[in-house]
Amino acid sequence: MSSPVPVKAPAGRKLRRSTDTQSFISSLPWIGPALLLILAIVVFPAGYMIYNSTRKISSVGTDLHSAGLANFSTIFADPALPRILANTFFWVVSVVLITVVISLALAQFLSKPFPGRTIVRMAVIVPWAASVVMTTTVFYYGLDPNYGIFNHFFVQIGFMDEGFGWTKNAIPAMAVSVVVAIFVSIPFTTYTLLAGLQAVPGDTLEAARMDGAGRWKTYLFVVLPQLRSALAVAVLINIINVFNNLPILKVMTGSIPGNSADTLMTYIFKVLQFDRRLDLSSALSVVNFAIVLVIVAIYVKTVKPMQEV
Repeated sequence: MSSPVPVKAPAGRKLRRSTDTQSFISSLPWIGPALLLILAIVVFPAGYMIYNSTRKISSVGTDLHSAGLANFSTIFADPALPRILANTFFWVVSVVLITVVISLALAQFLSKPFPGRTIVRMAVIVPWAASVVMTTTVFYYGLDPNYGIFNHFFVQIGFMDEGFGWTKNAIPAMAVSVVVAIFVSIPFTTYTLLAGLQAVPGDTLEAARMDGAGRWKTYLFVVLPQLRSALAVAVLINIINVFNNLPILKVMTGSIPGNSADTLMTYIFKVLQFDRRLDLSSALSVVNFAIVLVIVAIYVKTVKPMQEV
């Protein structure tokens, strides 16, 4: 019985690998500083966070001993965790979905020529340019039941008989937080989609009109497919930003006792600030990071944002 003849790798493949290695080495002087920066502000903190999640750390920050997976067991045994995860899901889905729908309409409007379009486009940037904490604080005090301007307006028009504590209860506080998050997320999403609209070829739209497609059919079957890349990137960045958002919820729901209005981010903040449990907050951060990675991976795998239409 003859022995199998070993199959040699094609010479072209070896040459390509050698060329890729040489290209990478020659580019190190240019990408080296960026790689070092990524290691310093992303990889090292993430690794240190994972390390702390497996330790028993005192309230003053002393590393006592290894805890294994005990911190994770404590987290998943918390009866408040299902409510916190449900709040997080509602928070992310509602903000991202409503933001994208409004931004699609606003981007379509801003792409049309009309008097004062430049001023309107500049005005849309204002919520994005302003501090998120400042914007949220304005809404928070405006909704105060005693002297808030929004409550006063609602009473004056007969919508309510007296001021209501919008930020004093979990459900209305979460609803108001969603409104504020949408308000500050619209500018980025709108401009991303507006850039995508500007890239839609005019010849394609003209051809759709010549074929008898109406306004809605043209938008649904011609414009939206052309917006795939811009829309996918906008949704992805919004998911990450909203999931990890702390300032809005900290201001709006921070005074509500318990965990009825908490998301994962506010829960991590409370465990770290009030309970002084660096080990538990690190474990929660690892869980939060893992959930974000899974969501992003599923989204990228499903939508394929960089795939050409």
